[in-house]
Amino acid sequence: MKIKVATWNVNSIRARLPNVVAWLKEAQPDVVLLQELKCVDENFPRMEIEDLGYNVATHGQKTYNGVAILSKSPLEDIETRLPGGDSDDHARYMEATVFGKLRVASIYLPNGNPLGTEKFTYKLAWMDRLKAHMERGLADGEMRLYGGDYNVILKDDDVYSAKAFAEDALMQPESRARFRALLNLGLTDAFRAFNSLPHQYSYWDYQAGAWQKDHGLLIDFLLLSPQAADALTNAGIDKGPRGKEKASDHTPVWCELEV
Repeated sequence: MKIKVATWNVNSIRARLPNVVAWLKEAQPDVVLLQELKCVDENFPRMEIEDLGYNVATHGQKTYNGVAILSKSPLEDIETRLPGGDSDDHARYMEATVFGKLRVASIYLPNGNPLGTEKFTYKLAWMDRLKAHMERGLADGEMRLYGGDYNVILKDDDVYSAKAFAEDALMQPESRARFRALLNLGLTDAFRAFNSLPHQYSYWDYQAGAWQKDHGLLIDFLLLSPQAADALTNAGIDKGPRGKEKASDHTPVWCELEV
């Protein structure tokens, strides 16, 4: 059985609902990891999504953050919040088992800007918590996929201008080192397993004609456990939704697994 999994920061699910529904109908993903819902659970457009054949689990928050998992199979063993931060009330993490065998997580990693503030400190601490949680999860040998908006520019050629982002939290050595530490747990970047060309992007700012100029960043990832990587058959970035009216500034990243 082939499963198509996608991650998409929708930048307000209610504002983007027509685009999201159109893309779900067109792309037919089996599992979708959404970020930046910007609404509480009660205001999530559950009916519109369920009418397309998806089971829905949300972890929302008013105005900011928020993550969700959509699946054409039942969602089992749903967990919200990232362990290790009892006072952290940001809705940035959710995981569940889909199709009875694949454990997926929807991740909205903190941005961290501006530098020199508690926001950057929070970002780094959150990444440390994520690594610890991933390490525990990977130890069980199950098929796992950690997808989402990681808010890290890993390499200089993952951004249209490294110089322009030299002082940005997404490109600091501390951010990059922590992202590499995640990969070094044995995770595979699904997109890069099939696409080695530089300057491939998943995000384009709304300002200064960034989309039209292809001034983008690669910050959305699907990271696979060794067991999931063994099942990987294809991956890519679907730029179509970014070109729509009232688009999110991110576009879906997807992969296919033969499970």
